[in-house]
Amino acid sequence: MFVQLLHQHFVHTALLAGAVVAVVSGAIGVFVVARNLSFAVHAISELGFTGAAVALVIGINPVLGMLGGSLAVGAGLGAASLRGQERDSSIGAVLAFGLGLGVLLLSLYHGYATEATNLLFGSIVGVDDRQLRMLAAVGAVVLVVLTLAYRPLLFSTVDPAMAEARGVPVRLLNVAVFLLVALTTAAAIQVVGVLLVLTLVITPAAAAQRLTARPAIAVLLSVAIALVATEGGILLSLEKPWPTSFFISSISFSIYVFARVRYTLEQ
Repeated sequence: MFVQLLHQHFVHTALLAGAVVAVVSGAIGVFVVARNLSFAVHAISELGFTGAAVALVIGINPVLGMLGGSLAVGAGLGAASLRGQERDSSIGAVLAFGLGLGVLLLSLYHGYATEATNLLFGSIVGVDDRQLRMLAAVGAVVLVVLTLAYRPLLFSTVDPAMAEARGVPVRLLNVAVFLLVALTTAAAIQVVGVLLVLTLVITPAAAAQRLTARPAIAVLLSVAIALVATEGGILLSLEKPWPTSFFISSISFSIYVFARVRYTLEQ
């Protein structure tokens, strides 16, 4: 059965979609972790779901609504330039309101909300060719921007005060990071769902930063870990009929635990 499934088109599509999302999530995740934006990723993913609920009510594709909601929240957080406790409390307040609004909208929707429900838990084997092309386009945008802005982005991440003094557009880069996170989160939701999006955006990067102190190597390791978790999770779900997101999160977390233990032993 496993070998037969490997020849199915939907499996090939799932593996390609998973690879795209893993590469993008692993690359941006290093900057997310370094900038302490894990809570922001959670907020963007949850409010992206609210955008999907809005799209259902007005009768358009919930994926487009999710993408629009994620970008709107990401742009708002980036433009606000909040830091520390002020940023977390503001995100928490917006997140609570957004989730309440999403619940209200779903209660007003009288059709089938299967697509929106899938966004909560992920449905990688349900990704079709159109969604794959959309994921590839989003991935290409994120990777191109990261490549072009890598050096100033790294400088503003490590020492924002010095970067600003040297003329680096720190505020603009801050907005750009949030927008890239929003795009990545919207893509990752389709693989692992809103509830587990941190699995691909945060966990691989957190593990990579425990394995090396060199930023460029950390990015490569983060991408590799995300790829192993995603592709391994998809293949395991073909053998065992359990949720793909469970396997992806389990593999990713196991690697993170290994990295933490290794880091602790070396100290």
